[in-house]
Amino acid sequence: MNQTSRPQILVYVGTYTFKGSQGIYTYQFDPVTGRLSPSGSTPAGNPSFLAIHPNKSVLYAVNELGEYSGEPTGAVSAFAIDATTGGLRLLNQQASRGQAPAHITIDSSGSFVYVANYSSGTAAVFPVQADGSLGEASDVVQHVGSGPDPRRQREPHAHSVTLDFSGRHAYVADLGMDKLMIYDIAKEPGKLSSSDPGFVQVEGGSGPRHCAFHPSGRFAYLINEMGNTVTAFSYDAADGALTALQTVPTLPADFDGRSTTADVHVSPSGRFLYGSNRGHDSIVVYQIDGETGRLTYVQHVSTGGRTPRNFAIDPTGTYLLAANQDSDNVVTFRIDPSTGTLTATGDQVSVSMPVCVLFVVR
Repeated sequence: MNQTSRPQILVYVGTYTFKGSQGIYTYQFDPVTGRLSPSGSTPAGNPSFLAIHPNKSVLYAVNELGEYSGEPTGAVSAFAIDATTGGLRLLNQQASRGQAPAHITIDSSGSFVYVANYSSGTAAVFPVQADGSLGEASDVVQHVGSGPDPRRQREPHAHSVTLDFSGRHAYVADLGMDKLMIYDIAKEPGKLSSSDPGFVQVEGGSGPRHCAFHPSGRFAYLINEMGNTVTAFSYDAADGALTALQTVPTLPADFDGRSTTADVHVSPSGRFLYGSNRGHDSIVVYQIDGETGRLTYVQHVSTGGRTPRNFAIDPTGTYLLAANQDSDNVVTFRIDPSTGTLTATGDQVSVSMPVCVLFVVR
């Protein structure tokens, strides 16, 4: 690539492989039109959530399974990325140290990968080797607790791991316990050490799912799956403490059907927050007050499909891609930079049971 050419933007889509998906799909992304062009696929079993190494040469995926190598655990996989095509080559796999791993992230130095295992209520850390492959887990923590819903909260369910921008703390949203657990990851690298405070509690029955930090590093936002809400927090970088500021609904007041939230993201500008609703099948948009962190409602927009899971905003904040798991499509929206509102571009791609969308700029 010469210096005057545009950077290559790839999009990887993680899927469930229950009904014909090959695994992970690769697309070329046009930053002018927002259009996706298929570029290939890589076999994998239920590679639902994805993460990229900071050097852009390795991709990591959880394999959302109940059993791996005859043991009651899922798996986590490392793939080398072809520098020319963006294609993937499996480097290795490790047991995820818990059933149904649901989320994966990597620290900014590329030294450790963190995984949340939903069914087992565990979080695990994996050291990254020199070639990008994964070592065996260097630490595993087992959550203990429950919530008021006897059907969904009889036991812990770790749903995601989010790292703060300083790289000092890891936040594990546990749907079963109604807690956002806080771990000190700077005290002893490769470990999930106890932090003080050790968690923040949300309203009973909320079912915390995913968390996103504001680019300023001053605020954090937690989307609650069962409560269909987003809780805004102020963030203390010194000790990692979170203080609740506000809780807002993700659904319209007149909606009386069944729905649960899935994912939450803050725009690169820090001006807008987006959350996905499964059942209402929409993205909710809120404006963020940059001084207070509080949220003001902007819009609901249909995702153009059924059961939107993860979605992703391109690095420039121009486009949002929504993965509709049960209608087998990924739909492109343009973001208005002044209002944050979403407008479907008319472009979409078909892919079986998409779960996660990941932008990679090279």
